[in-house]
Amino acid sequence: MQQYRMIILAAAATLLFPFSSQAQDSVLHLNFQNVVDAAIADGQLDGTVKFYLRGQKTRAIKKTFPEAVSNKKTNAFNKTDEEACAWTLRSVLISFQENAKKNGANAVVDLVSYYKKNEYKSSTQFECHAGAMMSGVAMKGKAAIVQ
Repeated sequence: MQQYRMIILAAAATLLFPFSSQAQDSVLHLNFQNVVDAAIADGQLDGTVKFYLRGQKTRAIKKTFPEAVSNKKTNAFNKTDEEACAWTLRSVLISFQENAKKNGANAVVDLVSYYKKNEYKSSTQFECHAGAMMSGVAMKGKAAIVQ
């Protein structure tokens, strides 16, 4: 009898909460520099490390360091997809800034979106995956010393 009761409760929960099976997963391509500029203005990034997407012109590169990957997710509850994605990119950029400083670098170059190890290359945009509950941004790039 207890076993049947559990099955009925599980079935009822599935019917009452169908949103979990209809989770949104939108792929957005958003302006990278707007988020960088806002993060510097807010003080989340200190501006000492410059960020260059692959394909962007950089100053002369003196040295690069091994490629690094940052994969961050954030709660998307009560945020627009764009807000959640910008917040998530900020977290990615903070981790790249910390890695660059640890290596004595002043830039991160060749940045590409790298969600689930799939590259999205753009010289102006980053890729974000926005769901009903979470948004995710993954990027890879190299810390560098530029002149």
